[in-house]
Amino acid sequence: MRRMIAASVARRIALKKMGAGALALAAPMQVLAAVSDAGKPLVKARRIVSVGGALTEIVYALDAQGELVGVDTTSLYPATAQKLPQVGYARTLSAEGVLSLAPTQLIATEEAGPQTVLRQVRDAGVPVAVLNADNKFEGLLDRVKQVGRITDRVEPAARLAHSLQQQWSGALAKVRQRQHAPVRVLFILAHAPNQVMVGGRETGADAMLAYAGAVNVMGGQGGFAGYKPLTPEAVIAARPDIVLVTDQGLKASGGVDGILKLPGLAQTPAGRKHRIVSQEAMLLLGFGPRMPQALAELDAAFAQAMAA
Repeated sequence: MRRMIAASVARRIALKKMGAGALALAAPMQVLAAVSDAGKPLVKARRIVSVGGALTEIVYALDAQGELVGVDTTSLYPATAQKLPQVGYARTLSAEGVLSLAPTQLIATEEAGPQTVLRQVRDAGVPVAVLNADNKFEGLLDRVKQVGRITDRVEPAARLAHSLQQQWSGALAKVRQRQHAPVRVLFILAHAPNQVMVGGRETGADAMLAYAGAVNVMGGQGGFAGYKPLTPEAVIAARPDIVLVTDQGLKASGGVDGILKLPGLAQTPAGRKHRIVSQEAMLLLGFGPRMPQALAELDAAFAQAMAA
């Protein structure tokens, strides 16, 4: 079956090079325009494959989910998105998987790949829109507007961006109202038992911690960029007040008790006082339309943990 799909991909690319007329012969992989009873062509239905959970959330927020025919495995919210055909993990896509859904548009962020696959999809005649993936609120607004243009929902996108700006301003105001010294937070990525990493600068976790008025103990001066394996010496020296993990990481590690057993953690202020905070991965790190909610909940969780 895989060979048949791969051959179809190669055939589509070859037909595209021969011209639009030849490409039409590639049906059923090519989605043809419908014809009305009067014999006039109708507007071809848009068929979108969304790669990136945050982009999928934006599509739903713009009420364009009826045009979705496929998503990647990070598209977990809303729950109905999980019922759509999946094209695999965002960073390890396959041209066959995408093209088997006969899309008329692929939307993805800069984190999607491999690049060779995206080129194959383009060469097969499918427009590919690669949107920014920066970990900033302004980047979210930009992505909302871009998806609005792609789905012909420019005005709804403008309204959504305005609403998000108001929500974000409110969430930031609550963060600034809290009269306390910045808490020192260690972010641990532990979705697999043998791949426990800590987050430094230039990561989504680092950006969210800054928005929440917290200090990333692995960032800043003397820190590092990206993610690195957890070492007990570095954890003890960092002296975090709170450990932040994702809900998925908490579950994979065996709950709070499992997190507390990670090397060096029991010797930190966070470990001694069992200050473990978790948040759903795409809510915390997705930088999608729920970003104001993520910040508000993170700020409240930090305050509650420190008060305990």
